[in-house]
Amino acid sequence: MTRPHPRFKAAAVQAAPAFLDLDAGVDKAERLIAEAAENGASLIAFPETWLPGYPFWVWLGAPGWGMQFVQRYFDQSLEVDGPQMGRLREAARRHGIHVVMGYSERSGASLYMGQALIGPEGELIAARRKLKPTHAERTVFGEGDGGDLKVHATALGKLGALNCWEHIQPLVKQAMFSQGEQVHVASWPSFSLYRGLAYALGPEVNLSASQIYAVEGQCFVIGSCATVSEEMTALLCDAPDRAKMLLAGGGFAMIYGPDGRPLSQPLDERAEGLVYAELDLGLIPLAKAVADPAGHYSRPDVLRLMFNDTPHRLVERFDEELNEVERVA
Repeated sequence: MTRPHPRFKAAAVQAAPAFLDLDAGVDKAERLIAEAAENGASLIAFPETWLPGYPFWVWLGAPGWGMQFVQRYFDQSLEVDGPQMGRLREAARRHGIHVVMGYSERSGASLYMGQALIGPEGELIAARRKLKPTHAERTVFGEGDGGDLKVHATALGKLGALNCWEHIQPLVKQAMFSQGEQVHVASWPSFSLYRGLAYALGPEVNLSASQIYAVEGQCFVIGSCATVSEEMTALLCDAPDRAKMLLAGGGFAMIYGPDGRPLSQPLDERAEGLVYAELDLGLIPLAKAVADPAGHYSRPDVLRLMFNDTPHRLVERFDEELNEVERVA
């Protein structure tokens, strides 16, 4: 007898972060995790760098002006082996739910745009980094490597995640599709920056990026999207020109099916909450029967991806046994 395809409910977060307050952000995350689980969700997805919030100041003024936020942001960023990650893992275990959390990762003296994939027993499935921060983000964050482009086998299916404009990089997408991704978390910061000033940063383009990812990869996409709170604009927009560049709201969370169909009902862009959808992985073979970019719809004789998925480390240490083997060789 053929095993049925997984079917489950997923939740996408649309909420403002507890800006620049890591512990308060984890408190809020725990409440949202509990709410999603109580409503029957097996997976909850959080926005990009939701802990401790996206560093919008890099888009709002000169680097010298933005330096006022640098130390506080560093201090409030999350360490993968730190107590706040422990709290998130315990919340996932307590409620028996998969969690994908977006956060600013502090590692040594550097920051990275991280996503943690946490299993329902509290296990850390993966802690990935954004491969290439976008434009002004590079003044804050370092880069990931090929080891961060992984799809992971879970009880819910093959699960992967990317941040923001990683979804408009064709080769990054193909690397994920080639691993048979079935459930994808698309984490976005909010769509309220440069509203009316830069169309590419608005909801129209970025919602389309999530939707097209679902169509191209024939996978479910859980698109989480933060909101910008009035408290954030009061802190960051201390001059009229900045107030025009960052508006309150900007939440556009949505979930898409493998044929690109919207599966959830949107919230008002200023509202906080969770959007839900039922995911039936049995629909994926139907979508792939038409077009599978990593299978029958590919032309490897014409086009192929060169993909180095080896993690790169700044320092490699060799123990005495390995050194001895090398000397004998």
